[in-house]
Amino acid sequence: MLLRRIYQFLIIYLLGLSFLLAIKYVLGLSDYVIPGIVDMWRVFAGEFGRYFLDALDTLSVAVVGQVISILMALTIGIVGRQATWFGSFVKVAAYNVQAYPIVAIAPIIFILLGDGFISRLLIAAMICYFPLLLSIIGIMSEPIEDIEHFYRVTGRMRWQLEVKIRAFENMNKLTTVIAGSATLAMAGTIVAEFIAANAGIGYSIRIALYQSDLAKVLAALFLIGITLSVYQGLLEWTGARVRERWAKGS
Repeated sequence: MLLRRIYQFLIIYLLGLSFLLAIKYVLGLSDYVIPGIVDMWRVFAGEFGRYFLDALDTLSVAVVGQVISILMALTIGIVGRQATWFGSFVKVAAYNVQAYPIVAIAPIIFILLGDGFISRLLIAAMICYFPLLLSIIGIMSEPIEDIEHFYRVTGRMRWQLEVKIRAFENMNKLTTVIAGSATLAMAGTIVAEFIAANAGIGYSIRIALYQSDLAKVLAALFLIGITLSVYQGLLEWTGARVRERWAKGS
């Protein structure tokens, strides 16, 4: 899974880079607009170490933000699974929070909390959280009638068992959604860094744009893609192992 993720990204990146270079040579654009291969390699070699550390910094924030968003979505999904007034209220409140675009909320967060780890973390978690919430609420709200009926008839049904049954029966969906949410967590962190942060690969991209240095932007995008591909590959591998262990344990 990991190697597949990496070579898929490399294919996509190289295709995009080839398209960019084709535009450059067909239209006869200068190196100032679109740098040549030699300039790209020179910038990549010179900035690799710094950008790699920036990408790891961004990834670390994204991972923590994703964990927080998963815990929040699980909590609200478990509480909101019941067709009660309180369950409905929790779901409506969770949906309303996400009605506001993050670009409108982000400046408020930066004004209150400043440029730093907490601001980046909060924005990453908020962007990652809503798609997770929709999937988890959908999974937790859908009864597994064939199995749950037996435990209800025998009087052994508890909310913990209900959650476990629904999670187990939808484990493929859960692991797929969690692996996919890594992209949103990474994107949320980069957005936060680009808007007003003072660290991370998003901040480096903002500086490169101010300098009109496309080669630096391409180098940063390459490292973002590689780190994200490795992280998603590890998530998918972990999800497969979890599904196997749950299947054996059942």
